[in-house]
Amino acid sequence: MKANEEASLQKKLRPRHITFMAMGGVIGTGIFKGSSETINLAGPGVILSYVFAGLLLLVVMGAIAEMATVYPNKNMKDFISLAYGQRLAFIVGWLYCFMWLAVCVIEVIAAGSFLQFWFPDVPLWTLSLASAAFILLVNTMSVGRLGELEFWLAGIKIAMIIIFIVLGGCLLFGIIPGSSPAPYLSNFTAHGGFLPNGWAAILSALLVVTFSYGGSELIGLTLTETPDADKVLPKIVKSFILRVVLFYTLPILIICGLIPWNQLSDQTSPFVQVLTATGLQGAAHIMNFILVTAVLSAANSGIYGATRMLHSMATNNEAPAMLAKTSSRGVPVNSLILCAVVLLLGSWLAYVAQDQVFGILIAVPGFVVLLVWISICLSQLKLRKSYPIQPSFRIWGYPYISGLTAICLSVIAVLFLFDASNRISIGACVIFLIILFISSLFKFRRTT
Repeated sequence: MKANEEASLQKKLRPRHITFMAMGGVIGTGIFKGSSETINLAGPGVILSYVFAGLLLLVVMGAIAEMATVYPNKNMKDFISLAYGQRLAFIVGWLYCFMWLAVCVIEVIAAGSFLQFWFPDVPLWTLSLASAAFILLVNTMSVGRLGELEFWLAGIKIAMIIIFIVLGGCLLFGIIPGSSPAPYLSNFTAHGGFLPNGWAAILSALLVVTFSYGGSELIGLTLTETPDADKVLPKIVKSFILRVVLFYTLPILIICGLIPWNQLSDQTSPFVQVLTATGLQGAAHIMNFILVTAVLSAANSGIYGATRMLHSMATNNEAPAMLAKTSSRGVPVNSLILCAVVLLLGSWLAYVAQDQVFGILIAVPGFVVLLVWISICLSQLKLRKSYPIQPSFRIWGYPYISGLTAICLSVIAVLFLFDASNRISIGACVIFLIILFISSLFKFRRTT
């Protein structure tokens, strides 16, 4: 049954689809809204958090690319299963689904809140539900069309970031006159200096930054729907990492350069604040359109990630077999229905706990992403010794680079656990983790 079910997924994702679907998962609420939180935590020095997290991400993505060249037609969860057995793959797989479903809820609620800019009298839960319905409808398309749509959705926000960087750079150095004199680099050292809250704040910001970068590993789930994934993935990873880090670090530098870090409001997007400060007519409306597009794109990538992981688990008897069912278009329909139920519950959360829902959910993806990244690094560390063939792409510095990355990610995960502001979210993650561990003991009790 497994072979038949896997064959029902269509290999129609092109390299540009893979890159933009992964970037669609990465560039969303984390950069457009979460960047104000990281800047308020660490000031201009937060750029160090983004660069450091980008280096960790580079190793994680390199590990996926290396294993993909050795084990064709296998995805991220399969690598973990090969290295440490089906029990750990079962736990990580369900955690990953849990993470993406939380992300999707966050993104559709964010979309609803941005839509209220134009429809202030419409309740948040209604707009969130409409956003969820749109995303679910999109995911009923064939994977080729889904990839093409995500290519354009992600392309819009990437184009916006590039325009923002160019426009902001011109304002920063006085090439284009703004509403106030060009600050040049003064805001990087004024108002308490480059590290106004010290090095500890850089570590604190890493907790939010990992949430922002989470979704990059989505590339590891596209492998079973990509022709010649073992050949194209290493090239994709190299260009992908550079783009992600640049699309995060350069806008952060522009924001910190144009607006003093301690004058940023956490109520609106820093991008809106910067464009409004330029005095451009209609800037707020343009930016709001981009924000809606961005979070819908991220939710779209999230639904793709959740449904494909559920399908993969169902074909391996790690989830109910009904979740493996696919339509004639290659869409895991029952997995999509399960996601629809979760998004419906998310819209209900927006109705009963509008002010608390972001705070409750936001730490879930960041913590789970760390666990998934650690599992990927440890899998590469173990599998490298027993590869059946020599990989065409290798991570440099083995085993030290992979091991050091796993240690750094573990330290950040521990910081997550002891962060009082994340207590409810991390508590929910730990409880779910315990339930999964107990379930794995019963499900795989004969597995050694």
